[in-house]
Amino acid sequence: MSNALTAAVAGFGTGLSLIVAIGAQNAFVLRQGVRRDAVLAVVGICALSDALLIALGVGGVGAVVVAWPGAIEAVGVVGGAFLLCYGALAARRVLRPGTGLRTDGEAAGSRRRAVLTCLAMTWLNPHVYLDTVFLLGSLAADRGPLRWTFGLGAAAASLCWFAALGFGARLLGRFLARPGAWRVLDGLVAVTMLALGAMLVLGS
Repeated sequence: MSNALTAAVAGFGTGLSLIVAIGAQNAFVLRQGVRRDAVLAVVGICALSDALLIALGVGGVGAVVVAWPGAIEAVGVVGGAFLLCYGALAARRVLRPGTGLRTDGEAAGSRRRAVLTCLAMTWLNPHVYLDTVFLLGSLAADRGPLRWTFGLGAAAASLCWFAALGFGARLLGRFLARPGAWRVLDGLVAVTMLALGAMLVLGS
């Protein structure tokens, strides 16, 4: 029992250390959170996607994918281009600001758009595969029969982080109701997306 708890805690800590870093996915979840736009759907997609990728890594798929490195390069090009486009849109919002944070209800169109964008942010980002499938998968393999317990801890860390980021961002709602503050957030999102997109395209 103590060995299983140790493995789960180790997986939780490892998973948290990998996803807390500022990245495209976290920036998107934060933006959706402060807008209160499809937060539950976005958090659910991120957490479930991570859980699936972690399960694939623990199951040994990472070793199989290594045999086709061209697949990761292709994902890098497509994902990089997507991040560049999203970053350009965020930069445009900085240059043409609106009236501040909207706190009214979510429109069906915006929810569909948020879901599709979140799926692209997650599944077109090769860093997600490197962190969850390859790195976590290899670390879990060292745990032997407790590798699935380790993976469960990592998946729990992902769920806790995205829930805290998405729903906790509402605390910033009053501050971001001002157009100037919203421009700062969009500026940070734009810099993050453009930098990551350029690195992905050039690296691939």
